[in-house]
Amino acid sequence: MGIYLDHAATTPLTAAALAEYTDALRVVGNPSSIHSAGQSARRVLEEGRERVARALGCDSIEVIFTGGGTEAINLALKGLYWQRKRPRIVAPLGEHHATVDTLEWLAAHEGAVIDWIPVDEHGKISLEALEEALADDVAFVTLLWANNEIGTIQPVAEVVAHAAVHGIPVHADAVAACGQIPLDFARSGLAALSVSAHKIGGPLGIGALVLSRGTTVEPLVHGGGQQRNVRSGTQDAPAAAAFGVAAEQLHDRRELRDRLIEGVQRAVPDAVLRGHPVDRLPNNAHFTFPGCEGDSLLFLLDAAGIAVSTGSACQAGVPQPSHVLLAIGLVEEEARGALRFTLGHDSTVEDVDALVAVLPSVVGRARLAGFASRVPGAQR
Repeated sequence: MGIYLDHAATTPLTAAALAEYTDALRVVGNPSSIHSAGQSARRVLEEGRERVARALGCDSIEVIFTGGGTEAINLALKGLYWQRKRPRIVAPLGEHHATVDTLEWLAAHEGAVIDWIPVDEHGKISLEALEEALADDVAFVTLLWANNEIGTIQPVAEVVAHAAVHGIPVHADAVAACGQIPLDFARSGLAALSVSAHKIGGPLGIGALVLSRGTTVEPLVHGGGQQRNVRSGTQDAPAAAAFGVAAEQLHDRRELRDRLIEGVQRAVPDAVLRGHPVDRLPNNAHFTFPGCEGDSLLFLLDAAGIAVSTGSACQAGVPQPSHVLLAIGLVEEEARGALRFTLGHDSTVEDVDALVAVLPSVVGRARLAGFASRVPGAQR
């Protein structure tokens, strides 16, 4: 593999998580079985759960393993809506599509009314608009702990405090924040928190919904009643074990991120850093490049052996500007020139310097190509 700067999409297994995973795969048994083989698997599973809980500042009983971050978010949002039986849901603009699509499904199929709260030019929620939207008929508030595209960290504690006055539970999508900044579920006051293993050096196919002891949700999957009757099904003990190891490691890439930001601004002076300049994830640098198509930049960098992203990988291949960038006030042409660079546990100074070295020529070639909509017969 060449230079990989798309760790927000997925990041390689850490050496420690891979070793734990392969060792745990040798343990045979269903964690729900009462014989010795089953109980051996149960120990592997619960040790992984305890590690995840310690890393997130919660009790192990509050950790509900899921098939990934998207399932955790669906379980939280649908489960809270069905349990609370109140019509309105409050969420800021610019959320991940796991949230946006789930809320739109609830509106279309369950009659939910979604109050979308505006965000500022950096992507931070308007607390004034939030307060105006809160009332007794709100089922819950949901928001990203940190934006997966532009990296802005939201004022979660203040949102929770506003909602608590009205007795409204808050869910945070912490998939992008986990492993990058310290998370303390108990101190946050949140009712629910969603995370994913493959974003932090754990395996694909496992995530978790942290659900406070005092919060109940209607399940999406029924069966054996595992995990507090919230999520049934045989649990993946090896994946849980590896998830636990990965969750214990906090990767602060702030110094390398700042080197990347400074390098890009030096190489392409009119590139615009998006997201909050201070309250941003330590592994995220998101830029828009005037006069360029993000896809052109991505393909040219890929040809040079550098993997980056135009935004959320969950929307890869969709020929439209990022809804996050439109939410913070960019016009379509500005939004289409976006690139997201995200660092991981194996990122190096050499990786960043190689990107900066090739970027001026890549941007120059992309500007010569122009926008797809300006080419006769081109499809947007």
